[in-house]
Amino acid sequence: MLKWTIIFVLLAILAAMYGFGGLAEGAADIAKVLCFVFVGMVIGSLFSNFKQA
Repeated sequence: MLKWTIIFVLLAILAAMYGFGGLAEGAADIAKVLCFVFVGMVIGSLFSNFKQA
């Protein structure tokens, strides 16, 4: 489960770099949404990991 948490964190950072950096206007909106989705997945993964321990 920790492996998925690390993957989600990396995806959230990547989406944030592209979305908040203003690289491209069209992709920025999609990247911002993906960033928040992946941050939510990180939080969900952390909570499920603590629940199992």
